[in-house]
Amino acid sequence: MGGWITGRNSLGRRPPTSAPALLLRIEQNCSTIEKMRGGEFLRKVKAIAKRNKLAYRWSAERGAGSHGTVYLGKRLAVVKDLKKELGPGLLADMCKQLGIRKEDL
Repeated sequence: MGGWITGRNSLGRRPPTSAPALLLRIEQNCSTIEKMRGGEFLRKVKAIAKRNKLAYRWSAERGAGSHGTVYLGKRLAVVKDLKKELGPGLLADMCKQLGIRKEDL
């Protein structure tokens, strides 16, 4: 894929016409996701719950080790250690599980 920046791949072929648009779309989505810690994620989810008048609950007991479960309305997501950074993929998955948009955080 690195060769696509110049317009050709390593075999000298041009990429499919949709590939640059897809790459651009992925880069735009990933750049909007910032790193955040588990505790900060919980605070922001709690604010979203209050703003949308949804039930919010954190259960540290329902998780192994440093993990816990956050409930937002009827949805739930497992959150890893509150003091550690959440990667962009994990953050996106937890937002999807809770039914919220990453932009709302």
